[in-house]
Amino acid sequence: MTLLSGCWAFAASGYRGVASDHFDGERFHNARPLDLPNFSDMLRWQRNRDPGPWRDWTEAEPGPAPPEAADDLRVTFVNHATVLIQTDGVNILTDPIWSRRASPVSWAGPRRRRPPGIRFEDLPPIHLVLVSHNHYDHMDLPTLKRLHREHRPRFVVGLGNRATLESKGIYGVAELDWWQSVTVAEGLRVTMVPAQHFSSRGITDRFATLWGGYVLEGRAGRVYFAGDTGMGPHFRQIRQRLGPPRLAILPIGAFRPRWFMKTMHISPDEAVQAHELLGARTTVAMHFGTFRLGDDGQDEPVRRLRQAMRERGVSDERLWVLGFGEGRDVP
Repeated sequence: MTLLSGCWAFAASGYRGVASDHFDGERFHNARPLDLPNFSDMLRWQRNRDPGPWRDWTEAEPGPAPPEAADDLRVTFVNHATVLIQTDGVNILTDPIWSRRASPVSWAGPRRRRPPGIRFEDLPPIHLVLVSHNHYDHMDLPTLKRLHREHRPRFVVGLGNRATLESKGIYGVAELDWWQSVTVAEGLRVTMVPAQHFSSRGITDRFATLWGGYVLEGRAGRVYFAGDTGMGPHFRQIRQRLGPPRLAILPIGAFRPRWFMKTMHISPDEAVQAHELLGARTTVAMHFGTFRLGDDGQDEPVRRLRQAMRERGVSDERLWVLGFGEGRDVP
């Protein structure tokens, strides 16, 4: 009874609306039928884990405070899937997490293995926050509440997720379906795009809210943030419908074991393929080195990415691995 109560307590409220090609009126689904891992698969993985090495803690000085704004396009890697995008004078955070754990509770769950690359206090004014889906390492409510309190940004989420934020006193939330757009500043538009993944904050709410990535379109060009995703036809579709991005931000970590992770997390090798499918001028790697979520070791995603880049002839000038807290102007 206690476990069941906890599942309900942490579960997200569901979405109700008109059925579509990825929504049956109660639950969302991916664009193509997939056998996503279930609870018995999770138990099988936990019984047979082969984890790579992670350091218990890596102490590191934070990166320099980012500039107040960028007229063109600048990107700063903070940690995990948290990236600061500065474009057209607008400062945007993706899936922000400064919490010690990616978890519904403060005393258990995946804990961070290094500090954020940028101190929260050093952030420039944040105007917009993009949340790709409701997993705890991407929708971190303590961080979102602090951003709302101190910066008053606009938030963009997938269908069904606004209720979770508003239940915590977070307002100014736009809720989008795949391929829906909203103008967030003069000349700057955000479109939610498909991803191959799933949603849940408890056991009882799987697929109850929508997941996805985002494309920003402004004077400085297009920026694609993938969120969490497996390999699928959506990369090619995004390029066909919206055009190749000037900057793509792609995940590379939590990819092992492949039998468990392959439908929901791309591998480093697949990230290089996605970079090519998108026709991205520049790609930045994310989703590595902060929280131990898969069996890949802490340094394994970057090592495998560089190997795949060599094999496919992709240069360091086109696909960046930024240091934690490192920012660069995008060519």
